[in-house]
Amino acid sequence: MDRLVEFNCEVLNKISYEMKMSQEEIKKANDHMIENIRVIPFSPPDISDLEISEVVETLKSGWITTGKRTKQLEKNIAEWVGTEKCVCLNSQTACAELALRIMGIGEGDEVITCAYTYTASASVIAHVGAKIVLIDTQKDSLEMDYDALESAINEKTKAIIPVDLAGIPCDYDRIFEIVKNKKYLFKPNNEIQSALGRVAVMADTAHAFGAKWHGEMIGSVADFSSFSFHAVKNLTTAEGGALTWRTIPGISNEDIYKKLQLLSLHGQSKDALAKTKLGAWEYDIVGTYYKCNMTDIAAAIGLKQFERYPDMLKRRKDIIEKYDAAFKPAGVETLNHYSDQWESSGHLYLTRIPGITYEQRNEIIMKMAEFGVACNVHYKPLPMHTAYKNLGFDIAYYPNAYAHFANEITLPLHTCLSDEDVEYVIKHYLEVVKEYV
Repeated sequence: MDRLVEFNCEVLNKISYEMKMSQEEIKKANDHMIENIRVIPFSPPDISDLEISEVVETLKSGWITTGKRTKQLEKNIAEWVGTEKCVCLNSQTACAELALRIMGIGEGDEVITCAYTYTASASVIAHVGAKIVLIDTQKDSLEMDYDALESAINEKTKAIIPVDLAGIPCDYDRIFEIVKNKKYLFKPNNEIQSALGRVAVMADTAHAFGAKWHGEMIGSVADFSSFSFHAVKNLTTAEGGALTWRTIPGISNEDIYKKLQLLSLHGQSKDALAKTKLGAWEYDIVGTYYKCNMTDIAAAIGLKQFERYPDMLKRRKDIIEKYDAAFKPAGVETLNHYSDQWESSGHLYLTRIPGITYEQRNEIIMKMAEFGVACNVHYKPLPMHTAYKNLGFDIAYYPNAYAHFANEITLPLHTCLSDEDVEYVIKHYLEVVKEYV
């Protein structure tokens, strides 16, 4: 049994962190497991022959950088979420950072985000030279403390970055109420800020592609929304992201789009596709900007993922419903992914075991690994990381975030799970946690 556990841990490490194990290899591993031990990776990419064929066609086309496929993916996403425009870039991080830059946010400004999130929600604030302001979570929710958010807004505040954690929309009604109530403090720095007339809501929607708030698609609710198409996300382009935004009165969406293109391509006035036209080689560099465009190879994956995505969302909802039916009666706390106000994208299945310690949480994760099930934790609060400690943040000032983190366990939730896999996870998680509930 010790050898089995050792093997499982090695396999799970490769799957969860390197994701180099194919579905065929996972199946073979499962077939060779003794005593009905299965390998359940945490979040492998769901890639079909459709994506593979489209990538092959792209490679054969002779055009592999930003081109018609990237532009088509942008169009599809804009239509999906209900915005006029969309920009696809190489990451959600790039999307969020460029949104801050076109808003003119930088040194001397403050931007507020959550303490309980991944670093990308906050690091982009540092990238543009603004001050990071972190807000604790609510005691009984993973959403930020909205009263504390309102208190934190001052004359230097230019944006709020709320986070749709696990694919569940945050309370946008409350957030917009807050920024409207604080309009009297707002001092704009540029034309877009002036047109907006208040603190901008620039949501981290990395997890929430396909989610809804009051029937509206996430991506059209916040002023700016940045999605992730990283390898572990619901819809993947291997690496990649998309930025969408609501129309701002008096500001041209086409102008915003063009500015984002300049910022993402070295400030170059023509993209590669435009330069291929006969005699059209000449271009200008209008600024010393950045390089973060999406390639057509990545977009090719995304286009076929997009065709499959409605079914993928349905499958995630089906798995969540199975998990909820099993775990909630057993005393395991879970997030509500669906209500009459919102519909989640079903990205992550976070659980909490009431009353357990940090050490016991880690014990449970290791026991699940022994059964071949890879679990994770979302998230280690930012003030606990070295980079944020060095910026002066102290977890002692974020007690709710720490309390949520200390007993949180995230279970596998992805569209490569079979019904048998789901039942296997349920069976063994109930078996393990009964000692702690």
